[in-house]
Amino acid sequence: MQQRMLAQGPLHRTDGILSEAGYALTPIKEYDRGRVKAPRHRIKEWDYYLVMNERSALAITISDNGYMGLDSLSFIDFEASAQRTVSRMNWLPLGKRGLPATSLSGVTRAVGNNYEFTFRVEGGQRQLYGHMYDFGGEKQPLLFDIVLQEPRQDSMVIVIPFDKKPHHFYYNRKINCLPADGRVIYQDREYLFSPAASFGTLDWGRGVWPYADTWYWGSASGIIAGRAFGMNIGHGFGDTSRATENMLFYRGTASKLAQVHFEVPQENGRENYLLPWQVRDDAGRLSLTFTPILDRAAEINALILGSSQHQVFGQFSGQAVLDDGTRLEVRDVMGFLEKVKNRW
Repeated sequence: MQQRMLAQGPLHRTDGILSEAGYALTPIKEYDRGRVKAPRHRIKEWDYYLVMNERSALAITISDNGYMGLDSLSFIDFEASAQRTVSRMNWLPLGKRGLPATSLSGVTRAVGNNYEFTFRVEGGQRQLYGHMYDFGGEKQPLLFDIVLQEPRQDSMVIVIPFDKKPHHFYYNRKINCLPADGRVIYQDREYLFSPAASFGTLDWGRGVWPYADTWYWGSASGIIAGRAFGMNIGHGFGDTSRATENMLFYRGTASKLAQVHFEVPQENGRENYLLPWQVRDDAGRLSLTFTPILDRAAEINALILGSSQHQVFGQFSGQAVLDDGTRLEVRDVMGFLEKVKNRW
């Protein structure tokens, strides 16, 4: 049975065991890396932002995964059916990158050869700015400068353990429906993001995970009946009997879902990511068809580390029922579904 966390305080006890597991609507637990009872090379910390509208999307990751640091930049042009991802790794950062201990404020910064990314959280805004001078190849830079407004609203927060691994944990916050204002410059073209039709999403995570894992994650942000609508769904990681990350957001208020099911469509016994996906929950409150537009596929293989990612962008249509019984008609809301397999 899912448990809502009620007590503010440290994420871990002094012995490294989680003080509480469950879900919340705001990050009430305080992450202290010094209380994590795991080798430094097993601790994973990341900040990920996605900014999207119907024409284009920008995704940026800054992470310190113990074994390696990973900085990744993706740009997707939906109108041209084109996408590019460039990732840069550095070995054994072991926490020295200094990612913030909270998702509420602070500066996350990555600097490397020909690139610099900065996330600055202050004053009710999340500022994302930076560049990669060789993103499209030599002398083909991508520059971005985007401000995400952060209105008063609920967010998805979970703290969950892993079976039979007392010092493994996953502390995650996801925020949908952040109005986005800014631009991306790439290949001599300016791509604009207007807060009337563009939204940012945050994925902030800290944890100790098993070496090999596979997860599914989905997210969407858009407008229904003149109000902001968001959705966060996922499965495949940790002990989700304590809490799932499945939530709907409407007018800034969260509605909690239990288990939500979606898998990669099959064709002739093989996965086909570009066929329509079906999304259902176990209580009959969520019934969506996801129509893909583009599969942002990426492969990383580096000695003992590896990742196979399929982040499929498209549109959701169907019905969603809020906690108060309100039935929403979802029509062509932009978002994504992904399947990721990691060895890290």
